Formats: sequence, C-alpha cells, structure tokens
Amino acid sequence: MQLRLEGIAQQAGSQAYLYPMSLTPVPGAVTILLGATQAGKTSLMRVMAGLDRPSAGRVEVDGIDVTGMPVRERNVSMVYQQFINYPSMTVFDNIASPLKLRRSRDIDGQVRALATRLHIEHLLERFPAELSGGQQQRVALARALAKGAPLMLLDEPLVNLDYKLREELREELTQLFAHGNATVIYATTEPAEALLLGGYTAVLDAGELLQYGPTPEVFHYPASLRVARAFSDPPMNLMAGNLLAGAVTLPGGVVVPLPGAVEQGGTVTVGVRAGALRLDAVPGSVPVAGRVALAELSGSDTFVHMDSPVGNLVAQFPGVVDLELGAPLTLHLDPAQLYLFDADGMRIHAPSRPLKVAPATAELGA
Repeated sequence: MQLRLEGIAQQAGSQAYLYPMSLTPVPGAVTILLGATQAGKTSLMRVMAGLDRPSAGRVEVDGIDVTGMPVRERNVSMVYQQFINYPSMTVFDNIASPLKLRRSRDIDGQVRALATRLHIEHLLERFPAELSGGQQQRVALARALAKGAPLMLLDEPLVNLDYKLREELREELTQLFAHGNATVIYATTEPAEALLLGGYTAVLDAGELLQYGPTPEVFHYPASLRVARAFSDPPMNLMAGNLLAGAVTLPGGVVVPLPGAVEQGGTVTVGVRAGALRLDAVPGSVPVAGRVALAELSGSDTFVHMDSPVGNLVAQFPGVVDLELGAPLTLHLDPAQLYLFDADGMRIHAPSRPLKVAPATAELGA
C-alpha cells in the first residue's frame, strides 16, 4: 500500500498542530515518527487514519484521494498507548473479532498462531482484567495484526509499560514487523526505540517535519541542530566554537583540529554524542579536564556528567564506572566524531560513516 501525504497542515483556531508537510512512507516498511511530546506525532497519525480531516492538503492511498473518507471506511488498524481491549470478551475472542468480521477461514488456527507469536497462547481463556499491562498490550497488538490491514498505526504503544516489559516487547515487535507486509507507522519519543526498530524515521518538532530517511542515515547525519537534539539520548553535548583554519576553538581555549576540509568559518555549534567521549586517549584525541558532577547507572550503562571549561559534558560508558563526585576527570574528544552546525543551526560537518541507504521521500514544507 502506498500512503502519500501532500501539503498536510492541521490547525484549530489560532493553534497550529501541524505545519505544511509532505511525506511518502516507504510501502511495506516501518516508519518511525520521532519527537517529543506535542511534536505533532498523534495529530499526524489521526490524519493518516482518517480520524481527523486536515485543515489543508490531501491524503492519498494508492493514488486515490481519501482525505474526506472516515476511518470506518478505511482498512487501517491502530494500537494506542492505553490497553484497549473488549473487557467482556476473552483474549481469544478479542483476537478473533476482526477475523470474524472478515469471515476468515480457520479462525481458531489463526488466533492460536498469533497468540503463540506474542507469547500469550496460555492466556486465551482469560479476560483483559485478569492480565498484566504487558499482556493486555500484547492482546491489542495481536488483534491489530489479525485485522491484516495494509496500514498499521501504533501511537507510543509501549509508553505505559515498565522498563523490562518495554525491552521485551521492542524485541518482539522488531521480529513481527520484519516478517509482515503492512506499512507500519510507529510513534515514539525515544531515540533508542527508533534505532532498535530500524526502518525509516521522520523527525518532528513543534508540528514541523524536520527530516525523513533511513533511520541510520537520519541518526548519523542529522540535517540540523533541531534534528540532532531530537535524535540523541542522552542529549548530544553542544558547545560554542569558533571555526578557523581547519580547527575549532572551544571555550577555555581548547583547540580541536578537524579531519578533512571544512570550508566555512566563524561561529559554530560543536556537537559530540555522549558515547563518543572516552576515558582513555586515542591517537589524535584532545583531552578536556574537569570534575565529576554526577555519575548514574541507567540500564547497563553509566552516564557521567563532568563540569569543564567547555561546559557540562555527558559521557556514556558500558557497564559500571565507579567515580567519586568532585573527583578530577579527563575526557578525550576524538576530532573524527565531531558535528558542526552553522549559525542557522544547519549541519555543515558530520563524522564520516559509509552507508548504503535506500531512497526515501519527504518534502519539508508545502
């Protein structure tokens, strides 16, 4: 199924929820809508589904204008943040409901196959109220898959689950999407989720579509400072710098030579991801001395905050790193890992990373 959004905008009174944008998700693939709360993800999905009519623009499916077509007349399945299931039906009947509407054959076999894929085959005779949150969301996902719609919309489906359940379901969803034929649109606020699910990513911020393309390409080559901020967790370290003669000078007089030719000069914003800072020196790296402001364990990684002449830096290290608050610390900047953004916030330099990417279509504006 080919979905195309052309010049879509959404406004209610003086409040703009979506600014004019065009987007053509890759058919049969996963497209991640990535952005903070109120970035416009849900508004865009409601337009895609037919729940809301856009203030401007058109929605096409396989070349047919469906802008005014209500959701009940479209073949779309949706999974929401909340665990929406039919409370009076068993798990089996919840999953079977779209199959019965289609009058499918071998409903029992299809339900049990989906339940097995989502590890809820032992819960088929229970009711939703008897299930945990993760189990209920698995039921909602199974019912959405059972519908067999060519367009599946998932609006932050894991946000209400605890950390362990989110990790489990992310892995399962990656496998489910990899073996499906539907065009999947998946909204999330979490960059790590976008990277795990792969496919393609559309970055939204304050109702604007900033960039769309293969997920690794958008992550490694953010088009602007706004994209880099949206697609970094922990946030990308950003420093003011002055670019001159193939080197950038940071606050405190720290000079970092740049590999390759960067023709522009003047004031820039320098970015480095938390995972690119090192405790040990490598050839060509530049030391930055400071003191430990905070060390915290998150998942399997340690995040270290350091106060330094260039500003507060956040470094991410695998495993447990034991550091005392206030202790002196030196982090090492690898010049090959720096991003540069000009005075308008547009990227002018990024770390080299050979990528083989498929084309994606998006127009940033009407």
